[in-house]
Amino acid sequence: MQFLIFAISYPIIWILSLLPMRVLYILSDFLYILFFYLIGYRKKVVLENLKLAFPTKDLSELKTIQKDFFKHFTDIFVESIKAFSITKKTLLKRYKFTNPELINELYDKGRSIAFMGAHQANWEWSISIPLYVKIKCFGAYTRIGNTYFDKTVKKSRTKFGFIGYKTSETIKSITRNFDEGIQGLYLLLSDQSPQIHKTHYWREFMGIKVPIHTGAEMIAKKFDMAVVNYSVKKLKRGYFEVTFETITEHPNDFKDYEITDKYLAITERNINSQPAYYLWSHKRFKHRNKVPKEWL
Repeated sequence: MQFLIFAISYPIIWILSLLPMRVLYILSDFLYILFFYLIGYRKKVVLENLKLAFPTKDLSELKTIQKDFFKHFTDIFVESIKAFSITKKTLLKRYKFTNPELINELYDKGRSIAFMGAHQANWEWSISIPLYVKIKCFGAYTRIGNTYFDKTVKKSRTKFGFIGYKTSETIKSITRNFDEGIQGLYLLLSDQSPQIHKTHYWREFMGIKVPIHTGAEMIAKKFDMAVVNYSVKKLKRGYFEVTFETITEHPNDFKDYEITDKYLAITERNINSQPAYYLWSHKRFKHRNKVPKEWL
């Protein structure tokens, strides 16, 4: 059954990925109308998130951001499809890095890097990072239930040099690299909502006290890795600019959670600068009413 589903659906995805971006954006416009006006996909979730994150904005402003988010959301969908066949030339044109020398300088110092980022603008095309830097790039992935799709997606995400490892084997994979003397850059998206029973830290994010992922900070300290944030800015439809920002080269000089706080401050700054381009469709604030007494 898995192969049958793959055999029917993947050729369609592949053919779509071969279409020019201008055609895919016409598809995105149609999907926007479908998701926003006809299906109403997560409209309430998005608007509720926006109300919580921007309490001083009036309803008309929030609804404008909501619409702009869904237009961007469907763009991300077709850009993700395009990633299956996107060429190096196209990526270098549309997804540019302003200061890759920052990463290369850390590499020349013999440092490995904990690379922190958020679901802002376009994170799917970050597969192009190895084209710009000298260091080996590693990224965790969650296995897809369909083994045929799992292999295909992994192949797509590693075609420009990223090396994938299972999310469940993050520490094991990093430890093996350190034991073998392999420097690495480890891509760690850190703005998801963690499971309550795995939460070590609560703080305000966009003004709402929520559980916070601290895995990137703990990994950086355990392996004494430099910590770098990458921020993605949407310049116009289909064009993005990535900037690297060093949080610290010496993570063990910081008290617990201070690195995470610095990362979240950067993320909030980026969200406020382009509010429609954050991933508001996920329930980032779903645990806000479950704050333990010790964190109040």
